[in-house]
Parts: sequence; structure tokens; C-alpha cells
Amino acid sequence: MEIIENFIESKFKEGVRKTQIVLTHTSRTLFDYMVSIKFRFNGKPIKLPHYLVGRDGKIIKLLDESINGNFTNNDKVNNKCIVVCLENLGWLEKEPLKLHHINWIGNIYKEKVVDRKWRDYIFWHPYTDVQMEKTVDLCKDLSNRFNIQLKCIGHNTKVKGVESFLGIITRSNFDEFATDLSPAFDFEKFNKLLEK
Repeated sequence: MEIIENFIESKFKEGVRKTQIVLTHTSRTLFDYMVSIKFRFNGKPIKLPHYLVGRDGKIIKLLDESINGNFTNNDKVNNKCIVVCLENLGWLEKEPLKLHHINWIGNIYKEKVVDRKWRDYIFWHPYTDVQMEKTVDLCKDLSNRFNIQLKCIGHNTKVKGVESFLGIITRSNFDEFATDLSPAFDFEKFNKLLEK
């Protein structure tokens, strides 16, 4: 597994022992996401994921795992999580009279979408097979290095007390308004790959 290291200087406080992996997504292309990180808040963003996983399976490390990236709105989770962010446009809207969909910032997507009503949206950008495989490889690696349990809640709805769960969660497991990971993520396949 090749990981591109691209550490960003940060003044975040060091976290406590890591017991969770939080899966989330970018809601834009990887290029757009990286540009937004570079220029938001004068190049010193207030929240960052530890890793990015591109649709092509490329893994980029942004932060050392010991650094608290303040990525979620939940301090209990921030202190003990490693955040893995997948490149994905998120929810999409069908452009009237056109043959494509767009996301919230206008990125055009012309391929097949996942059609599933969830949290007031219907169309979702799919995750790729190679992205899923590389995310599993990364989770296994983090599990081995940080003794994080290799078990996943296995769905994307809010779970009461998720802060206490030891293993892999999504941002939508502790935020009823978050749409990541989306219904396009195949949790059944993910869990099968984790077990191999």
C-alpha cells in the first residue's frame, strides 16, 4: 500500500490513545478539496482529516495520527479518532433537461449514480471498488499499528453513544445531518473485505 505523505503544519493539540477510525468524504473532487485546504483560513485550516483516499485508490496522508485534526463536531470523538476521508461528490441533483448531475458546488457528474432517498436527497455519487479496497487496507494498517478494533458499525445512521464505540464509524453515525458516508457506500462489501 503506497501512501503519499503530505503533512500540513498544524498547531492542533495531540490527542489521546486512538480507538476509532472515522470514515467521511470530501463532498467535492480531490483536487478541489486539496485547493480548499490550501487556501481556507490563510492556509491554516481549523479541521483536517488524517488521510485522503482518492477515487483512483491513491492514499494521501495529511496529518500524523498523533495530531487531533478537529475534523468532527464532537470533541470526544476528535480526541480518539483517526479520520479517513474518501473522495466523493456526495449528494447530487439532476440538472433539468440535461444528461448529467451536479453536486452542491456545481461539479458535473455524467456517469451512473446511486438512486436512494436518504436525508432529503435522492441521487448519490458512487464510491469506486479500488477506493473501497484501499480504504480497507488502510483501516487494517491503522488497526494493526494503533490497536484499533477492526469492526464497523456497518451503517450510516445516527447511533446513540457512538463516542464509546471501539472500531470504525462514519461521521453520519454521530451527526443526524451529516451525509457521509452516503448510501452509495456498500457497508456489506466493506465488512466482508475487513474480514478477509
